[in-house]
Amino acid sequence: MSSLHALRHGIIAALGLTAVLGCATAGANPHSTDPAAAFSTTTPIKHLVVIFQENVSFDHYFGTYPNATNPAGEPAFHARPGTPSVNGLNDFLLNHNLNSANPARIDRSQPLTCDQDHNYGPEQQAFDGGLMDKFVQFTDVESCGAPDISLPGLVMDYYDGNTVTAEWNYAQHFAMSDNSFGTTFGPSTPGALNLISGQTHGASLSGPGSSVVNGTAVGDQDPAFDDCSNTSRAQMTKTGQNIGDLLNAIGVSWGWFQGGFRPTAVNGGVATCGATSVNVGGATITDYSPHHEPFQYYASTSNPHHLTPTSTADIGTQADQANHQYDLQDFWAAAKAGNLPAVSFLKAKEAQDGHAGYSDPLDEQQFLVNTINALEKLPTWSSTAVIISYDDSDGWYDHVMGPIVSQSNDSADALTGTGLCGANSNGLYQDRCGYGPRLPLLVISPWAKQNFVDHTVTDQSSILRFIEDNWQTGQIGDDSFDAKAGTLLNMFDFSGHERDMDDRTLFLDPNTGLAVGDRH
Repeated sequence: MSSLHALRHGIIAALGLTAVLGCATAGANPHSTDPAAAFSTTTPIKHLVVIFQENVSFDHYFGTYPNATNPAGEPAFHARPGTPSVNGLNDFLLNHNLNSANPARIDRSQPLTCDQDHNYGPEQQAFDGGLMDKFVQFTDVESCGAPDISLPGLVMDYYDGNTVTAEWNYAQHFAMSDNSFGTTFGPSTPGALNLISGQTHGASLSGPGSSVVNGTAVGDQDPAFDDCSNTSRAQMTKTGQNIGDLLNAIGVSWGWFQGGFRPTAVNGGVATCGATSVNVGGATITDYSPHHEPFQYYASTSNPHHLTPTSTADIGTQADQANHQYDLQDFWAAAKAGNLPAVSFLKAKEAQDGHAGYSDPLDEQQFLVNTINALEKLPTWSSTAVIISYDDSDGWYDHVMGPIVSQSNDSADALTGTGLCGANSNGLYQDRCGYGPRLPLLVISPWAKQNFVDHTVTDQSSILRFIEDNWQTGQIGDDSFDAKAGTLLNMFDFSGHERDMDDRTLFLDPNTGLAVGDRH
């Protein structure tokens, strides 16, 4: 080991990354057969890892990219030469905004904020037919108890590269989109369902609630097939399928891995999800959120009792009693054993998922960086793509309205007028008004374009479409959004030239988001 590499190794160890990297690499046999590599794919990507985070609009994290304020004492961000611009917050939007408050920078010392209103109707009202000028009236939440930021028009405000430093650095070295949207309006559950099926219709409720309208999921209700759900539940009952069903049909390994999924107790066969963690503000937060787990809404892909894997070798396979639904620790067990599934969805525990109100950008950065650092150390990195995406905008201000690809005329709609999302309903199902708010999207891979901003119109179901096309599963059908989803391929470079894997990794400090070393 050279002195430089020894120094870098020491830095990584001092940052506390060795435990994470160790669980991902210790005992891994670089000469072992990679099961996922046996399947034919249309691109060099044999392993897709989708990190699905919570509640961020594009402008909330990237509105001033690539220009950071760089105050003293905070991690400094300086853009690389030739960094492309994004459709962000220009001088007019920052200083003469049509909303009743101008956007303001939230300092790194203020990572904890209130959860904004991100329900299906209020988000549409905030858009005001495309004027994007009613966020303060309809989605703003300024005070929610200590600690919080109580500022007029908090919903308008944003972080920059001194707080979301890691994501800005990933954008510098890999690819990001400034034109990707939530498939529909609304909170977490619709976003998660759109990720795996492009379909929010076909839902039914058992018990009270207003999260299902005309058979379409528009809000958050816990899944029916989950012991850890509350008593009022929803399920996808209409004949249909999700990407798990399609992957199962052709024998491709996959899994949803979520923090806190492993039960803390089982009584009479019923699981209890009682694990907790402490966030940066010192609050104790329950790790597992049932309504963030979309496969638990489908009987075919659920693991109601949170059964643990039969064996490490079975993780991701149909032989496993967990039925593809796992805790995050099972993902790293599979990775360590050289058994990384072909398609993996990673969901952080709540304290690290970025959701305002109980999580924050600094806790989120810990999860993102530790995860990606570890993935880059695996022998499978050369055939891996990581996608960082989000379930909804939380109602945070964004100045861009996407195209209306799914019209709906129902009392729940308000995008282009009372009861209106477009001029008329042009789809089979009501209450799927979309596209919804603009969201961050990054692709991190040896095959990602470098320091690249993609302007292709995409949505959450574009990730679904990439999986379908890459593993040739066929499509969901039943008016799923996958059929009209924009492609992610423009964020990749699959030309035949050799990849320098040292050049195509980026190790960051999970505390600061700054670069610390290479894969050695």
